[in-house]
Amino acid sequence: MSDLKSCPTVEPDEFVDKTLKNYPPKVAKKRRAHMLVRQESEENQNINANARSVPGIITQRGCCYAGCKGVVIGPYGDMVHITHGPIGCGFYSWLTRRNLFKPGEDGKNYSTYCFSTDMEEHDIIFGGEKKLKQAIYEAYETFKPNAISVHATCPIGLIGDDVQAVAREAEAELGVKVLAFNCEGYKGVSQSAGHHIANNKLFSEVVGTCDQPIEGYSVNILGEYNIGGDAWEIERILKKCGIRVGAPFSGDGKFEEMTSAHMASLNLVMCYRSINYLADMMETRFGIPWAKVNFIGVSAMSKSLRKIARFFEDPELTSKVEQVIQEEEERVYKELAPYKERLQGKTAMLFVGGSRAHHYQDLLKDLGLTPVAAGYEFAHRDDYEGSQIVSDIKLDADSRNIEELKVTPHPEKYRPRLSPEKQKQLEEEKVLKHYHGMIPDMPSGTLVIDDISHAELERLILDLRPDIVLSGIKDKYVIEKFGIPSKQIHNYDYSGPFSGYEGAINFAREIDMMIHNPAWKFMASPFEKKPLLTAELGVDK
Repeated sequence: MSDLKSCPTVEPDEFVDKTLKNYPPKVAKKRRAHMLVRQESEENQNINANARSVPGIITQRGCCYAGCKGVVIGPYGDMVHITHGPIGCGFYSWLTRRNLFKPGEDGKNYSTYCFSTDMEEHDIIFGGEKKLKQAIYEAYETFKPNAISVHATCPIGLIGDDVQAVAREAEAELGVKVLAFNCEGYKGVSQSAGHHIANNKLFSEVVGTCDQPIEGYSVNILGEYNIGGDAWEIERILKKCGIRVGAPFSGDGKFEEMTSAHMASLNLVMCYRSINYLADMMETRFGIPWAKVNFIGVSAMSKSLRKIARFFEDPELTSKVEQVIQEEEERVYKELAPYKERLQGKTAMLFVGGSRAHHYQDLLKDLGLTPVAAGYEFAHRDDYEGSQIVSDIKLDADSRNIEELKVTPHPEKYRPRLSPEKQKQLEEEKVLKHYHGMIPDMPSGTLVIDDISHAELERLILDLRPDIVLSGIKDKYVIEKFGIPSKQIHNYDYSGPFSGYEGAINFAREIDMMIHNPAWKFMASPFEKKPLLTAELGVDK
């Protein structure tokens, strides 16, 4: 490993050229399409995304099963989630993402359990449908959950177990909802495929099955997974404003809340990539508009609250929202001041799975940090370039593996929340149905890299020398071996919350401690001190 402190910084264009020289020509051509240097003078910059990773390159991506079970469905704590496959895959169903959950009045909470059919060689040869059915029955008899989900892993797709048929039979006999997901890990190019599969099933079999009214100014929060208690901080602020959360998808979510989510007035989309499908389908089916929001960062939180107030357009609510913003910002900015002074001018890189690589840039700017490079693990082009380019994206073979539901307005439950004129006005104002993507928010001269590899990340650290990297567990310790602190944004290193006004204070405190920890100055690779092995040519003897 090179000495980080002695490495000169390089220009972004130089970094791209130097990095690509390390690849064979065909690989370099593919990777070049996934990299760009942000140029504010160029109105539309294109980047390739949602394409298969190059074989042999270490990627930070997950699989389709991880996206379905681990991200979207797993946070529902009053459900039993059964992984149908080998026990190695089952481990991922054991609270590995740290989605916090408070039981409802029924006291049901199964989020700390690991349910798996533990498929072994004998089951792979002779089939596992009987074993799956037995597992569903045992889970129901033992725990009496509000619903059960079944998640097929790679071997299940290969041997052909009909998990849908088993689920239908069990549901009819037990009288409890059993959702089966054909989310085999090899489907799609990343966990993004699992998000889509989960969205489709929740929409077609759960949302809209109960018509429990939701009173007042009501919203659903889509794509917020309550890592470290984020959802509770967001709900605290919304409640203070007089806004009621009908159903969260899916951090701290309850199954029953999800069934009547179509009764809310507005869908708020946080993680665009993981749940935009559901937002679009609910608007077509039930008439619920959606707005893209960001609750991470002081300025972003305030902007999102004003967007909600603009939708409801009630003077009393608007006044209350402005009052809450003033109270919270006055308190928070006062507490952030000493951290901002210490962090001013520091640089950061963000390589996180979904929208967080974009969302956290607002919070970094609130603290005086400058993002120098960012990218997603499993994004599509619209996550980078904005939702307006969706119609330009061509479907490839991998995308066609995921069913596209044909959605039409519900004959009885379709209820437009706005007049056509008002809907059009808010869309033109970009309050509704618009996500401008990450690239427009990136400072000029910064790097945008999709599906970054470990080799590229190491090169970035050596060349750009950031003060901190926000990433995930797969690369955290690789980064820290360079003497650079790395903050996990997938589970917050067991801290948080980082959303909302209070979350900004928590984040600032931790980033300040990490960057200014003197321990990083003493980090040195053993290769820099002395060679671990010595050898001589045999012919010299």
